[in-house]
Amino acid sequence: MKKKGFCRFYKDLYWGESVKNHQLVKWRLNHGRGQFTIFCIMKSQTEGDQLDIIHCAFLKQPYFRKNPAYIYGIAGSYNEALDMVVDLTTKAIDAGCEGRIVDYLESKVSN
Repeated sequence: MKKKGFCRFYKDLYWGESVKNHQLVKWRLNHGRGQFTIFCIMKSQTEGDQLDIIHCAFLKQPYFRKNPAYIYGIAGSYNEALDMVVDLTTKAIDAGCEGRIVDYLESKVSN
């Protein structure tokens, strides 16, 4: 029986400029391997239409084995992840999705 991974990835995954070797980073995230400088932008576990920024080490918790995180972006530092969320928020506002960042991202995929 194949094990489920720790996360699922957005189709048009956002990458921070400092992150190199994207395939290796994704593989490590999905298999619970440690990475010191990787932060993930994921759909909030508590709020319906917001984003969370977490260090990749949190994905090793047993919870994420049964409930894989849905990752929209990967950054090489917390500040880079924060800049990415601010950029996504600005794009969502420009598209008329004030306060609905996840709706904005999902509408991009369905188009």
